[in-house]
Amino acid sequence: MHEMLSRIESAHQLHDMSLEQLQKLADEIRDVLCNLMATRTAHFASNLGVVELCLALHSVYDFRTDRLIWDTGHQIYPHKLITGRYHEFATIRTRGGLMGYPNPTESDYDLFMTGHAGCSVSTALGLKSGDDLMNRKASKSVAVIGDGAFPSGIVFEALNNAGELNADMLVVLNDNKMSICPRVGSVARYLDRLRTNPFYTGLKNEVVKMLNRVPLFGDPAERMLAQLKEGVKAGLCGGMLFEELGFRYIGPIDGHDLGILRKYLNLVKDLKGPVLLHVVTEKGHGYQPAAADPVFFHTPPAFEDDNGRPKVVSGGGSPAYTNYARDAIRDCMRANERVTVMTAAMCQGNKLEPVRDEFPERFFDVGICESHAVAFAAGHAKTGLRPIVAIYSTFLQRSYDQIFQEVCLQNLPVVFMMDRAGLTGPDGPTHHGTYDIAYMRVFPNMVVMAPGDAKEVKSMLDFALQHPGPVGIRYPKSNAPILDKPNDPIQLGKAEVVRWGTDGSLIAFGGMLETCMQAADRLASEGMDVTVVNARFAKPLDVEVIGKCFQQGRFVITIEEGCRMGGFGSAVLEAACEHGWDTRMMRSLGLPDRFVEHGEREELMADLGLDANGIIRACRELEQRMNAEQMAR
Repeated sequence: MHEMLSRIESAHQLHDMSLEQLQKLADEIRDVLCNLMATRTAHFASNLGVVELCLALHSVYDFRTDRLIWDTGHQIYPHKLITGRYHEFATIRTRGGLMGYPNPTESDYDLFMTGHAGCSVSTALGLKSGDDLMNRKASKSVAVIGDGAFPSGIVFEALNNAGELNADMLVVLNDNKMSICPRVGSVARYLDRLRTNPFYTGLKNEVVKMLNRVPLFGDPAERMLAQLKEGVKAGLCGGMLFEELGFRYIGPIDGHDLGILRKYLNLVKDLKGPVLLHVVTEKGHGYQPAAADPVFFHTPPAFEDDNGRPKVVSGGGSPAYTNYARDAIRDCMRANERVTVMTAAMCQGNKLEPVRDEFPERFFDVGICESHAVAFAAGHAKTGLRPIVAIYSTFLQRSYDQIFQEVCLQNLPVVFMMDRAGLTGPDGPTHHGTYDIAYMRVFPNMVVMAPGDAKEVKSMLDFALQHPGPVGIRYPKSNAPILDKPNDPIQLGKAEVVRWGTDGSLIAFGGMLETCMQAADRLASEGMDVTVVNARFAKPLDVEVIGKCFQQGRFVITIEEGCRMGGFGSAVLEAACEHGWDTRMMRSLGLPDRFVEHGEREELMADLGLDANGIIRACRELEQRMNAEQMAR
């Protein structure tokens, strides 16, 4: 039991704490975080890095009435611990427990369920504008955004609007020199220059006081002084990018010095107009291995501390689909010098470091800028290159208009490698790759594929890189089996029949194939003979094979790890309507029309009827229904 944390029911209690008490509270929070990592994988380095910032914010502002948005939301753990959730904290990222991201159903301190980067400034500005319109003039609005998310296009759209509105809001730029991987781009270099500007350590206050006494208008001498003022500001005061956008720039300051943080937060609290406070922190602060390797400790496997060194306590299993996808990409780049790769700050998540290191001139990490990544890839494709866009399914949604306009409308050969397609487990609804089948297959020219096992990953990528138009390949966050099946060559719109049966058909799309084969084996032992089809394509469909399933079997069940609405099963129903197949004995198994909560992937699949038991149950229910109808006749 942690003495201070265990007694905190509301963050408002921090207002009465001394610096010494806040520092002790910071130590307790870090102890809780280290203990958590002995039980499960979770976001670690980012949470260690914001402990003091979180405590300082809550000790200065009253977020019962003020507004606080944590951008991306994966650094929410200290915030949860001091907002009345300490006693539930051991349940975080488990089914039925606390979410690993902000969740308004857990606490009034969480305003938005966030899990994607870059939206905090927009939502905080909207909150401030709305509060003003509702005459809640006393409320303050704060957005905390990391330097990795900061280059996102929507951030600059929000900064532009905030400057125009002259809104009284605070943007805290949490600069830790990291995204998930080391950040990239010219904005990062600009922040580096600000951080190393020596004038901020001593001269700034005196310079600002002097400049504020220089008039802006008047006779020629005054105009000369005004020009001098702007020149000195540009030369000494830094932050001119933000100043020109209408923000008052302050910083950089030490994000681990509670006294300094509280001093500056109190300073900016009552300033008029938009303010950007540049805070420098260290990911993994307080635990040396995490500070030394924040990439590994972003979401490390469960570990125990062994005399200051992490000792992994779980892991193993066959390689994941992500590994096979990475190896396939590398092999294709070795074989074809026209193949290029784009990712959006997901080099580590997609395990692409070996690809980046071997082909630095053909590998492009554009930062958390998915829309740019897709449009950039379209430019590559137009010149004759064969670009691969490797992005999580849930993040690719951020580039939807570019998939439409820059890729599909132009019919350009861009390959989308959609990792984490399906349920991602403890990350929850912000990260589940639920909608990609539905949102990709609606576009003309788009081909949508999914491998049924590990061996098909490379075959599908080879096919996609020869196809003259856009192709999406989706694969789940799971280990990739090597199945005992025919391994037919990949042909456009052609399914693979694993086995024919007489009683019904299971048509699996992608990673559900293994589960369907297991269900079919168990049904066979009970006397039910079912067909198993590896669909391979959601668009175009193999209407020949699927039509035969409708015509020869007594029932048809489609199985997908994606939303039923608009997904693979919907595509089969559309084909059935077009061709006149009898759909009375068809059922579509997939994800329901609701946001699926967090939990272990296997738990969630069982809850949703997408494990072998669920498929068997669906087969039996259809068989019983058919028998009842025959008896009624």
